[in-house]
Amino acid sequence: MHQLLSDSVSYIVFTNPVSQTLIDIGRKAGLVKQKQQVSVQTIQTMQLPLWRAIGNSSYIVRFAGLCGASAVILGAYGSHKNYPEGEPGTKDLRKIFETANKFHFIHSLALLGTPLCRCPKLSATFMSLGMLFFCGTCYYHAFTGKHKFAHLAPAGGMCLILGWLIMVI
Repeated sequence: MHQLLSDSVSYIVFTNPVSQTLIDIGRKAGLVKQKQQVSVQTIQTMQLPLWRAIGNSSYIVRFAGLCGASAVILGAYGSHKNYPEGEPGTKDLRKIFETANKFHFIHSLALLGTPLCRCPKLSATFMSLGMLFFCGTCYYHAFTGKHKFAHLAPAGGMCLILGWLIMVI
C-alpha cells in the first residue's frame, strides 16, 4: 500500500508529461538545477578469521588451553582417588572436588572468550586468579582434607565474578 502511494505521488509530481515539460522549461531557463553526479564507492568488508580477531591476546587462548588440560588431569586424578570410607566428611570431600573441577572446566572455557571482550587482560587476570584461589583451594582441601587455605576460596569466587562482569563492560 505504501509503495503504491509513493509511486502515485512520484508520478503526479515528477514524471507525468505536464510536470516533465515544466521541469524541462525550468532547466532551460536556469530555474531548476541539474542533478550532480555523485560517485558511489562500494566498500567490501572481509570477515577476519577468529585467530586474527583476538589480536595480541593469543597467549590467553594458550593459557586457557593449559587450564583446560589441567582440569582434565585433575578431574581424572580426583575421580580415581580413593576417598576414605566411613570417616566423617569424606562425602563432602568428593563433593568439594566435583565443585572445584566443574568450576575449573567452566572457567577454562570462559577464559577462551576473554580475548573477544573490551578488556581482555583484566578479565583474564581475574578469571585466572579466581580459578587459582577458588578451585585451587577446593582441590587442596579435597585431596588433603586440610582447611589450611580455605579462607582464600571466597576471594577466588569474587575474582571469578569480577572476571565475568569485566567481560560485560
